[in-house]
Amino acid sequence: MKREIDRSFPPELQSLVTAAQARLAASHVVERLWARDYRLWKKESTDIVNRLGWLTIIDEMKEQAADLQTFANSVKARGIRDVVLLGMGGSSLGPEVLRASFGSSRGFPRLWVLDSTIPGWVRQVTQAIDPARSLFILASKSGGTIEVLSLFAHFWKLVHATKGHQGGEQFIAITDPGTSLEKLAAEHQFGRTFSSPADIGGRYSVLSYFGLVPAALMGIDVAQLLARAATMARACQVQSPVVLNPGADLGATMASLAHAGRNKVTIITSPQITAFGLWAEQLLAESTGKEGTGLIPVANEPIVSAAAYGTDRLFVYLRLKNDQNRSFDRQVARLARQGHPVLTITLKDRYDLATEFFRWEVATAVAGHLLAIHPFDQPNVQESKDNTARVLKTLQSTGKLPKQALATATQAAAQLKRACHPGAYVAILAYTTPSPKMEQALRALRRALISHHHVTTTAGYGPRYLHSTGQLHKGGPTSGLFLQLIDQMSPDLAIPGAAVTFKTLARAQAAGDIQALHAHGRPAIVMQLGKNPVAAIQALTKSLAPRKPVKRSLNARSTSRRSSKK
Repeated sequence: MKREIDRSFPPELQSLVTAAQARLAASHVVERLWARDYRLWKKESTDIVNRLGWLTIIDEMKEQAADLQTFANSVKARGIRDVVLLGMGGSSLGPEVLRASFGSSRGFPRLWVLDSTIPGWVRQVTQAIDPARSLFILASKSGGTIEVLSLFAHFWKLVHATKGHQGGEQFIAITDPGTSLEKLAAEHQFGRTFSSPADIGGRYSVLSYFGLVPAALMGIDVAQLLARAATMARACQVQSPVVLNPGADLGATMASLAHAGRNKVTIITSPQITAFGLWAEQLLAESTGKEGTGLIPVANEPIVSAAAYGTDRLFVYLRLKNDQNRSFDRQVARLARQGHPVLTITLKDRYDLATEFFRWEVATAVAGHLLAIHPFDQPNVQESKDNTARVLKTLQSTGKLPKQALATATQAAAQLKRACHPGAYVAILAYTTPSPKMEQALRALRRALISHHHVTTTAGYGPRYLHSTGQLHKGGPTSGLFLQLIDQMSPDLAIPGAAVTFKTLARAQAAGDIQALHAHGRPAIVMQLGKNPVAAIQALTKSLAPRKPVKRSLNARSTSRRSSKK
């Protein structure tokens, strides 16, 4: 398979990649991957042999493509205007890439991806839809995800309070066989339940029902997506030379540079496919961020002067043909001229996203082998969930959340300045409602940290990031600095049938995550955003800028000299 790839690496870094590729060939890694040899990663098969279904899911889903198309057409014929996906992590990030990159075809419903318990975010989606003409997807592999069940309670009540509703017919489920969600769907007479293979982890599930059901409902050609993915899958079976295997080549590149200290995989994308970074972020972070090592994915970071970056970066540029690429092309070229390693992957159209999904899955598995970690488990994710449960239990008994040390903008800036050092990354964890102004403020904050303090930045909305980069934060390299931003979440929103509200749940999740970070000795700053979250972030950004030297006027200097003569 001929792929359009351009590699601009200094010779000493290219030699590291070549050596890693040679080790892969000598160990027959590609052959053993497709043979599902768990010993590539660990001596025991636990959570490995039952997590490799993604290797062959494309062929299985090809057989379902026509059924998915028929189902999508039936939903369209019913006059459904909006589809709201309720999911977290691997159940939501793949669909979000497709939603943001493709949008809906003419006549097909809009897709909303709701992966948050922030009241303002839930309210935004609620107010944007007509409940009686909407379809709700509950997507959860385990079936018991607290965010999904809370959102279900909200929308179930909303639908049944709306004239002309169709009850359970407006809900569908995507889950593993035998889960509590499968039982819930039967009890509430959901319109349909899609049973996804249990041997695929959530972050590897985009080419299964979890990604393809939402894609079909938007009017995307599912058969075309699968055809592109299948082409990449065939290319990723090439055993030698490894450089001709797109997935193994990328995996060798990322892992070998990580061993050399360049573990910040910075993903740059053309404007139409920006959301790809969110999906790749979870895949890399949750798969490799453990045992004190791992790849640190950097998505949607503003590009600054090439001289501002340290020697801890690998830049991967996904360039979509015929997109607005001129500015990105210039910036990436400057990075290469500065001596930074840059890998450019060209996509001929948006359907090539399916090829990238599979390429990056193989690359992550191969990188896991070279990093000597288990890329299919997430041992530290459960910690924050358990902490959240304890916080909620304490809240119910005492009526209060745990006390936390809170920082003002000035205090947070001072702490960050002291802690920033070469090789560090600052993870911004924002428990707030997205908006264009909020996105702009967060980008300005990241730009200030990179330009003035020369650190890497990541940014994620809570509680979404708990199901994405949360594993890396606790189990990965100890170079992270964590900045949690929490707004007032007012007005609140009730969760029908629950003892807590959405605000309480979100705040408990935030508190539980801080407890987990502290338990692992990770420095974490908590800053309340107050009544004006955007203004608070802007104040923090301003405090991070270096102080400008005071320029004394000519009159002031003259006065000073006269005073000294007296």
